[in-house]
Amino acid sequence: MTACRYDVPAGGGAFALSNLTIGLFLVAQDEHRLALGSDRRHHIPLSADDGWILPAGAAGICEFDDAHSYLTVSFDKHMLDDVGLDTSTAFRPHVGGLEPLLAQLVRLAADRGEDSSSLYRQTMDLALATHLARLLAPHAELCASLDDRRLRKVIAYVQEHLNDDISLDQLASEAAMSRYHFARAFKAATGRSPIQYVIDERLDRARLLFKTTSATVAEVAFRVGYADVSRFGQHFRKRVGITPAQFRSQ
Repeated sequence: MTACRYDVPAGGGAFALSNLTIGLFLVAQDEHRLALGSDRRHHIPLSADDGWILPAGAAGICEFDDAHSYLTVSFDKHMLDDVGLDTSTAFRPHVGGLEPLLAQLVRLAADRGEDSSSLYRQTMDLALATHLARLLAPHAELCASLDDRRLRKVIAYVQEHLNDDISLDQLASEAAMSRYHFARAFKAATGRSPIQYVIDERLDRARLLFKTTSATVAEVAFRVGYADVSRFGQHFRKRVGITPAQFRSQ
């Protein structure tokens, strides 16, 4: 999945999309014109948080009379297959208002920092792809279960790699499942999403290290997989109710 932000002058031009793509307008364009699959322009005014969902292979012309800012998120076939969206079935291009949660997830995908953990990035990517799939194919519901053996294997992997940048790909591989099915099955089995589980286990390990070692807050954060000490502090306080330094001084 690829997310981008564009800030461009008035004008526009031809486009061709190799992947299914969502676009989100950040500013209103009252004089927005669109030609899709031909050179015949249609006047389609769009407000901020409106946009479009276009299938792979879509091509046309987009024009606007004012400086423009917008976000795009494109999905490769592998990710769409992962969430059970049949890319061989065409859907009608959508131009106009976007469902609010979809717009919010697009913003999160485009605004996240490059220093975000692999597990966070992949979890948010999967959430966006899953939500899109439900909107485009609301009756396609796929289920899978996580047996005890595979669950134990995943949990053992997490415990052994708490100080690493754990990814959703790695956890799903341990369970021999797709990321989509694994994430759903893991939550059904444990009551927590994979990212919630990993955060909880890291903070439990941190509390143990504070009680049994003289390691600094930064050292403990690093030993439980946090490269960003401030983020570690935020998660710790949200879970425990006090800061790491306050916990240590008890």
